[in-house]
Amino acid sequence: MMILRGMLIAIVALFATASTAQVRLKDLVEFDGVRGNDLIGYGLVVGLDGTGDGIRNAPFTEDIMANILERLGVNVTGEQFRPRNVAAVLVTASLPPFARTGSRVDVTVSAIGDAGSLFGGTLVMTPLNGADGQIYAVSQGAVIAGGVAARGDAAEVVEGVPTSGSIPGGARVEREIDFALNSLTQVRLALRQADFTTALRIEQAINTYFGRAVSAMQDSGTVVLDIAATRASSPAHALSRIENLVVAPGSRARVVIDQRSGTIVMGEDVRISRVAVAQGGLTLRVEESPIAVQPNPFSPGETVVLPRTEAEITNQAEVSLAEVRGGTTLAEVVAGLNALGVGPRDMIDILNTINAAGALHADLLVR
Repeated sequence: MMILRGMLIAIVALFATASTAQVRLKDLVEFDGVRGNDLIGYGLVVGLDGTGDGIRNAPFTEDIMANILERLGVNVTGEQFRPRNVAAVLVTASLPPFARTGSRVDVTVSAIGDAGSLFGGTLVMTPLNGADGQIYAVSQGAVIAGGVAARGDAAEVVEGVPTSGSIPGGARVEREIDFALNSLTQVRLALRQADFTTALRIEQAINTYFGRAVSAMQDSGTVVLDIAATRASSPAHALSRIENLVVAPGSRARVVIDQRSGTIVMGEDVRISRVAVAQGGLTLRVEESPIAVQPNPFSPGETVVLPRTEAEITNQAEVSLAEVRGGTTLAEVVAGLNALGVGPRDMIDILNTINAAGALHADLLVR
């Protein structure tokens, strides 16, 4: 029997007012030039307990393994490899800003072949390239798998994602990013969430701290800081003085619906105009009860399985209109929606319909 039910949705209300939500500047903006860089590489994980790539399904694993052995002085020309303890992987990392030669960064290892698990494996020395094709780090070390798998001839148990893992501090930086912060005369502060109100408050907070005009808002996503006007000895000193200033960010009213995880998140500024709602729905029920028809003993014929399906569609009882009163606070909005007494899936449909009617005064994002 299969019953199609609505998803379980949790409604999470985020209470944060402009007077209390004081956020540090470093958590609101990105400083121009102070950014990380993504790295990627291709390598091998060895030492697996029979859970590596099948060479027939992943022939590139044999090619890279042969290249590695030849670089180590082992002649494998014409040899056929059939190991199950090797897996081809992609290695990714993020090079933090101002990373110096010899420092270490974390890496993520992900299988790209048909390997069953990376548990217990070791990543062989793998160069990591940037977007410009240059090698910036080299990774090697034992892989901490993100899960474990146990397989037998008739059953298997998998917990987590065993085909992906990480190596904390598994890459050593070999090349530095050429960026001279001290040469900057101006630094742009890029807001992570563009908003005119937030940008203006950042400008005012910085100017108030220094007691003079040292910053100016360019647009909703950019505030420019004049290093010379701050009278700091260097751009680094100027940024260190402002990054811990607190600002009350402004944000657009927003409702986010994640249908996969079953979550509805409403921001503090969400408002609903007074509306009347009537909602109904259908329940689909499908039941499979196959029967086996066998011939009489010692008679010609064969056993046949005949399908037998029962399908039923039930319409919910008609309901009258229910009023959702307009709220001036998020608590009133949530109370009005909860008063409808509907299920989670129906709540998503109602919010979509209220938005289509123009009564939901917020951005509705469905993921």
